Amino acid sequence: MDGLYAVWITSGGSVNVFISGGCKNGKSYFAQSLAKWQAAENRPLYYIATMHPVDGEDQARILRHREERQGWGFSTIEKSTEIGRMEADFTGSFLLDSVTALLSNEMFRRDGTIDHEAHRRIAEELTQLAQQSNRMVFVSDYIYSDAERYDELTELYRKGLAWIDRTLARVCDVVIEVAFGRIQIIKGPANFMESMDIQEIQSMYGR
Repeated sequence: MDGLYAVWITSGGSVNVFISGGCKNGKSYFAQSLAKWQAAENRPLYYIATMHPVDGEDQARILRHREERQGWGFSTIEKSTEIGRMEADFTGSFLLDSVTALLSNEMFRRDGTIDHEAHRRIAEELTQLAQQSNRMVFVSDYIYSDAERYDELTELYRKGLAWIDRTLARVCDVVIEVAFGRIQIIKGPANFMESMDIQEIQSMYGR
């Protein structure tokens, strides 16, 4: 964590982090560790839960994440839509998990309509949240490596998520990719452009 600590000190104790990577590969636990690590003493620590569960698999994932962060001091904010209207103490530290679910909720509305501009609005709202807090950790899923062509709506969703991801990568101080159990620093000062094993992070707090 020495490299990230150097960035944290250089930025006055405030770092916005964007984490991307494949599904179910440890991103969420690593993000929880980072949010906990940079939380200021006597300041709130928030977990912004954006998933709106639609089946048993979603429910199981939510339960697993709750169990993982139990005892870490997180206060959970359920915010599956309208993230720009979130109320919180912005002197605290935040983890938003995930951008992927947030876009799905906003783009594919429950009344069956499609919001084709959801990605632009979300990108703007998340940028504003980052500016308000300066202690934000954003988690998104990397869904762009498939060679297969999907249906029109799926491709529209992927392009929208890519728009948001690029925006967050630009506004955040640190960009990290988690892939195959490895943590790769993509953006940040040269002194921490290195790979770190996720086991090192998990061992900090125990699991």
